Amino acid sequence: MDHQKFESCIEACDDCAEACDHCATACLKEPKVEMMIRCILLDRDCASICRLASQFMAAGSTFAPKLCALCAEICEACAAECEKHEAEHCRDCAKACRECATQCRQMAA
Repeated sequence: MDHQKFESCIEACDDCAEACDHCATACLKEPKVEMMIRCILLDRDCASICRLASQFMAAGSTFAPKLCALCAEICEACAAECEKHEAEHCRDCAKACRECATQCRQMAA
């Protein structure tokens, strides 16, 4: 597997991980942090799977397509949760998650 042809997916995964890390940190500073718990947990899961998917693609792993399919599923769940909140960091995160899910689905196909 040539990782060069997956460069846009790798970039989307890296961008999503960064957005999720930022969102989780910002959620912890929200006045009603207890309302953000699910968001924070999904942000952490999403950032982790995005980084792992990026690593697998960069390494040319034959398991990258399967991992990217799971990554897309987690990104969608994270985006759906972030879209429930009005904070700008949540909106930005949801956008990055949706883009990553799209790229990962294409890569996994």
